[in-house]
Amino acid sequence: MDNFIVSARKYRPATFQTVVGQQHITNTLKNAIKNNQLAQAFLFCGPRGVGKTTCARILAKTINCENLSEQAEACGICHSCQTFQNGNSFSIHELDAASNNSVDDIRSLIEQVRIPPQTGKYKIYIIDEVHMLSQSAFNAFLKTLEEPPSYAIFILATTEKHKILPTILSRCQIFDFNRIKVDDMAGHLAEIAVKESVNFDTDGLHLIAQKADGGLRDALSMFDQIVSFSNKNVTYKSVIENLNILDYDYYFQLTDALLQENVPGSLVIFDEILANGFDGNHFITGLASHFRNLLVTKDEITLKLLEVSEGIKQRYLKQSQETSTSFLISSLNIANQCDLNYRISKNQRLQVELALIKLCHIPSVLNFSKIPANNILTVEPVKKKFEPLVKDLPPIKNSIELKMPESKADSPEGPVLSPPAVEVNQTEENNVLPEKVLEKLKINLPKIGYIQTDTIIPNLNDLTANYNKKEEQKIDYVQGETKEEFSTDTLLKLWNQYAQKIKLDGKLNIFTLMTAYQPVLLENFLIELIIENKIQDNQLASEKIDLLNFLRVQLKNFSVDIITKQAEKSNKKHLYTSTEKYLHMVEKNPHLEDFKKNFNLELD
Repeated sequence: MDNFIVSARKYRPATFQTVVGQQHITNTLKNAIKNNQLAQAFLFCGPRGVGKTTCARILAKTINCENLSEQAEACGICHSCQTFQNGNSFSIHELDAASNNSVDDIRSLIEQVRIPPQTGKYKIYIIDEVHMLSQSAFNAFLKTLEEPPSYAIFILATTEKHKILPTILSRCQIFDFNRIKVDDMAGHLAEIAVKESVNFDTDGLHLIAQKADGGLRDALSMFDQIVSFSNKNVTYKSVIENLNILDYDYYFQLTDALLQENVPGSLVIFDEILANGFDGNHFITGLASHFRNLLVTKDEITLKLLEVSEGIKQRYLKQSQETSTSFLISSLNIANQCDLNYRISKNQRLQVELALIKLCHIPSVLNFSKIPANNILTVEPVKKKFEPLVKDLPPIKNSIELKMPESKADSPEGPVLSPPAVEVNQTEENNVLPEKVLEKLKINLPKIGYIQTDTIIPNLNDLTANYNKKEEQKIDYVQGETKEEFSTDTLLKLWNQYAQKIKLDGKLNIFTLMTAYQPVLLENFLIELIIENKIQDNQLASEKIDLLNFLRVQLKNFSVDIITKQAEKSNKKHLYTSTEKYLHMVEKNPHLEDFKKNFNLELD
């Protein structure tokens, strides 16, 4: 126990070549050292556990190495390298900004910068978690960072680049570290397992790498944990048990059950997952990822996006051949909707079970959508189903002759219509059952005329819900070709009839407008109506569509149209409405409108 060192420290890279998954950064730094083009300040940023501090230490050691190799790697033997590895170098200083973030700490660092290095060519300052510095500390650091002594180099590291002042960023060379790929991480874990004499399988190491989410330090910590748990036998099963990960096998079994439309089997699998301590939301997100992986596997171009081991990849390839693209897209839609609704649902388990039931019905809907609407009765299963019902019927002709129903006046309940008699003939070429025959046999078939032949069913997450009603479209004028003649008297009769109707509806303003002046019938069936002002014109426009539709239908003339004419000013007395009186008063005194608003007044 005294000699045990965790893998994250024991196998920490000591040279640029041993850094995992950051070749774009290590190559740039080596070239800068070779060409003697080192900047005075570097900023390493990226997620946790990807090698920021490690690369900073390697860079600091390599800069002061006395015997650089041709590949610009530190020798690890010289006095500078040895003192650095032993932790007593006077030329390399490491500061934790999380615990030394005040102005006084930065001022102390600046005072040290003024002293030249005792050994080595450069004096390097590594400031970790630099985003934790206070605003005043950043400002105190600005001048030194911009114009340091020729022997001073600053290497800053942070996980939160957005918290650093732009004035600091502009003074540094910025290197963005990437998340380490799953394959690179699994390969590094395999090398360590070989060195530590640990038995392993590739699927288990891949699962650790996926769980680490791009952070090698997290992967090494989990690796040490599983080595202890499994007594140096890292297998896929031991990784699943120790890290509490949902087995791929659950998702493969569930997908098979969904394709077979096995609702009870799907619900039993979900219950088993819950019994093992997994959360329903974790399950549904994992199921969505499984469908995504199946969709990715369907094309060779996107196959590289599948970050799993070779054994799991073969299972994905096999199952993707059994599933259609339409099924996967619809399933992703349902799973995503369930994930969104899960957190706000009061019955979360029911939310997932309802999603599974919808998923089970996707194959039948997809198969049903492939049947052309006009050939539904020619399908063999349907024909066999109706054969016993029609075998005794007379032959069916291409056309059906219906006899007019005869009334039975002798019935005590009055005249009764008998059902129509159907005369049919059947040929060998025409095997389709007429709808009238089915009606006579009282056979109800589903109306499937709306079904499309496109196999991708949109919005399948709403299979068990009612579709939203479409937005009501605005009523347009009734159109037609009939142009019957009519007289002025007929027009006036219908005009007054409509006016009385809108009066009963409470539209008194339009009733006054229609009855103030008599409409005049012009040529080409135009109706001229005299109005007093622009307000009346707007009121008529709101009612014009319904009025025209009424007149056109009643007059059987679809060329009827209404035009307006401004009334000539005269001394003729006119009965004004309350609104017209108010608008007239507002024209004379605009402050009346403000008075009305301030006191919340309304017109009678």
